[in-house]
Amino acid sequence: MSGVGATWEEMASNSALLRAVGSWRGDPDVWLAGSFERLPETVRVNPLRNDDVWVEGWLEEVGAEEIDWFNGPGSAWVLPFHRGRAEGRVKEILAALHETGRITRQEAVSMIPVLALGIGKGDLVLDMCASPGSKTTQISENLSESGMVVANEVVSSRVNTLVSNVQRHGSRSAVVVNHDGRHIPRMPDEGFDGVLVDAPCSGSGTTRKNPEIWGKWSPSSGRSLQGLQVDLLSRALRIVRPGGRVVYSTCSLDPIENEAVVAEVLRNNTGVKLLDALEILEGVPGEAGMSSWPLLNEDGSISDDSEIEGAMRPPGENWISESLTYCMRVWNDRVEGGGFFVAVLEKSSDIDDSWGEPQFHQSPNEVKEDLPSSPQPIGEEISEAVKESWGRVPPDLWTRGKKILWSTPEITEVWSSERRIRGGRTVVPGGRWRPLKVIHIGLNAARMRKGEVDRIVAKAARPLIEEVEFGFTEVSHAAIDSILVGEEPLPSAIEGLEDVRGGHVLTCGDLCIPVWIGGRVSLMLSDSEKTIIHSQRGLSDQIEEE
Repeated sequence: MSGVGATWEEMASNSALLRAVGSWRGDPDVWLAGSFERLPETVRVNPLRNDDVWVEGWLEEVGAEEIDWFNGPGSAWVLPFHRGRAEGRVKEILAALHETGRITRQEAVSMIPVLALGIGKGDLVLDMCASPGSKTTQISENLSESGMVVANEVVSSRVNTLVSNVQRHGSRSAVVVNHDGRHIPRMPDEGFDGVLVDAPCSGSGTTRKNPEIWGKWSPSSGRSLQGLQVDLLSRALRIVRPGGRVVYSTCSLDPIENEAVVAEVLRNNTGVKLLDALEILEGVPGEAGMSSWPLLNEDGSISDDSEIEGAMRPPGENWISESLTYCMRVWNDRVEGGGFFVAVLEKSSDIDDSWGEPQFHQSPNEVKEDLPSSPQPIGEEISEAVKESWGRVPPDLWTRGKKILWSTPEITEVWSSERRIRGGRTVVPGGRWRPLKVIHIGLNAARMRKGEVDRIVAKAARPLIEEVEFGFTEVSHAAIDSILVGEEPLPSAIEGLEDVRGGHVLTCGDLCIPVWIGGRVSLMLSDSEKTIIHSQRGLSDQIEEE
């Protein structure tokens, strides 16, 4: 290595992290040798799009290989180059596939936790620490345009990224909220079917993509986060239904953030059992969790400090020590990916809320009105405008500002369910989202303009065909292709458009192309969408300026 790489290697060789790994598994030099190479580009194909077979074919053409342990739905692929190293036309199409929601760029090991959740159509799921949203969209793929995934992010500055990725993906099942995960209400009242806690962590397993970790990490990094991690996992177990699963994961190698967190939660919750992650995730390249670990000084050497908190020490209870082997560790030198940790917990009965109560409490008994910016079911005026434009009103429509959003029936059912009091606290929703701050719901379907439905958004066009009577016209391949390459024909030149004005969708086979019809027929597609459709149709690679 030379240049910056040599600096990283020097930092790594003298790092607290290397010494810590030596105490955790005993072969630090072997681990070090496999902890530098850049990660390969890995992607997940969105099965909710009607052209996913074409996407998979394109990936094969450029030399990608399917990840054999990924058990879907959809598929996951390793591309034949490092992250960010695609070139030329491949780079252009890869970026367009991601921007249009056909693929999600995601590190392979990051896909593992959702595989362990065991969720399916119609389930109600919470992604407690969701941003940037790759796991949220993976959950949506499992729900298959049904159910609900509440994607929560506590950091306001990260919520916009989460919303952007949810909208990019194009699923109807996501509800984006901005809340402290330690205080998420039990919603629905009977609890979630599954909860994912991909907890904030020190990132000690990410050296292959974040080389600054070599110089930044110390044992105190993990210790400072453990309390939060325990609180998040404890809250998740209180709001999942009996029989439901909670998956706890980190991209850390430190047992203080992993096995020690699980041990503390098991110690204080009798209605919880740890499931065998290696069995659930058969084929995933992981190893059993640790049942014991040393305490460390700040330089990564072994400590004899008797004052280190008990929650960070190996468990004294044999049954907990034995059960920790059911956790899964993924070491970043033994896979084509980063380091990761996964634990799968099942709630067998209601849990006593007397232990682990968070320091901060929601306001009990009184639920305020939703914020003006929160999505709301469409009112009578907008409903009439939709009926006028589309012929009928699809169920489960919401509004936020000028946007018309389209959700799943389960989201509507949860919102309208009866509000109850549990343990002296108000259980929402019951016709309101508060205290949750809801930022976005479902699929961005259309916009309002001067009291009328302006146009259908491209991602919503295909599924809306089955729900509406007006707004779509079947045209010829020749007409579609001419518009796609930049021509703007007169409406009278295309059969069926003679008397159509405003936002409209042209269909041709599986294609749905939003246009604006005035004096001319103008294409209403993003450059990324045009790039993909041009490639699919064999048209010129040159995207014309509108």
